[in-house]
Amino acid sequence: MAKVDGAYDCITKTPMGDQASVFTVVSNGDTFHGTNAGPLGSLDVKEGKVDGDMLTWRMDMVIPMPMTLECEAIINGDTLTGTIQAGAFGAMAMSGTRRK
Repeated sequence: MAKVDGAYDCITKTPMGDQASVFTVVSNGDTFHGTNAGPLGSLDVKEGKVDGDMLTWRMDMVIPMPMTLECEAIINGDTLTGTIQAGAFGAMAMSGTRRK
């Protein structure tokens, strides 16, 4: 298991308030796949890339409106700190802690 792999309990600061989710990372060399699952459904990771402790990926959101989210995060030990670019809504902070 790579040091970025795992399930992270996350909070994303959105225009609709804080959104809780579980972000799952399964790496394979310099790529990864996974999901970000919350109360509004589950989004699949697309084009996931791993560069050391840095993750970059995109997700295609449908609810509450169709939008492609451009995402990046840094994994520092068991902590995830990232940003989700949500088109006209701008950047949303994402933070999380790896589940034990």
